[in-house]
Amino acid sequence: MTGRVVVFAPSPELTVTVEELDGAPDIHVHAGGQGVWQSRMIESLGADVVLCAALGGETGQVLRHLIGVGLKAREVAARNGGYVHDRRDGGRDQVVRMPADALTRHELDDLYEMTLVEALGAGVAVLSGPAEQDEPVPDSVYERLAKDLGGNGCRVVVDLSGGRLAAALRGGPEVVKVSHTELVSDGYAGSDDLEELARGCRKIAECGARAVVVSRAAEDTLALLDGDFYLVSVPELSPVDTRGGGDSMTAGLAAGLAQGLSLEEALKLGAAAGAVNITRHGLGTGSGDVVRELTERVTLKPWETS
Repeated sequence: MTGRVVVFAPSPELTVTVEELDGAPDIHVHAGGQGVWQSRMIESLGADVVLCAALGGETGQVLRHLIGVGLKAREVAARNGGYVHDRRDGGRDQVVRMPADALTRHELDDLYEMTLVEALGAGVAVLSGPAEQDEPVPDSVYERLAKDLGGNGCRVVVDLSGGRLAAALRGGPEVVKVSHTELVSDGYAGSDDLEELARGCRKIAECGARAVVVSRAAEDTLALLDGDFYLVSVPELSPVDTRGGGDSMTAGLAAGLAQGLSLEEALKLGAAAGAVNITRHGLGTGSGDVVRELTERVTLKPWETS
């Protein structure tokens, strides 16, 4: 079963990364941002994907040619953001960053309507955010989308933090993916202790979510599925770049739901996708064949709170 997923990504970014190849600068130009990375992985896993976004300015013109997945775009006056990173010393030094512009009222209305139509037709939607410091759309958009889509039969997966997460929870999504650091910084858990994270999961699940998934960097993922807790273990792999693992996990969850998998099986697919992503330089990348092979080695162990 192929399945179809719509990813709401209001303002993708233009990314320029400078690396070193054989002692000389090596420049990479890509479309980036959470929704773009998620969409790439969803497509790699064999599901059809449509990215709903606003594109504007010179950065938006370039992004249209770089996104590389199914795209429904609203042409806007607001510029998409972008950044230049220098990785020649092995780190990720930000040279310059241009924030995204806020959408006008009419631009926002059109983007919302376009996303609503596409997602209702697909049946599964991922609500992703722009860069953390950018505010192209108000937080209330996430509440409205979660409520309007979920109330009309669309399965909503959210991967957000801060005010955007709080707004989306008021809309009642089915699946919530957060990191352990976000759970603490957003005030749902008092620390990264497992018992505290479990309490945070239960707080989030009060919105009606069937699944709350907490990625914990190199530690086992904590998941609350239909009221039961699990620890999710993946085979140990050598990391190249840990950024993007959480986004790939969200992509796997959404792709699995679109392909008719149970929550448990979709979680395994997501965990495998996240594990594969950190072995690569590109975010939201990885072969679907490798992910599926690794999925067979993912384990879900029931866990009881004290």
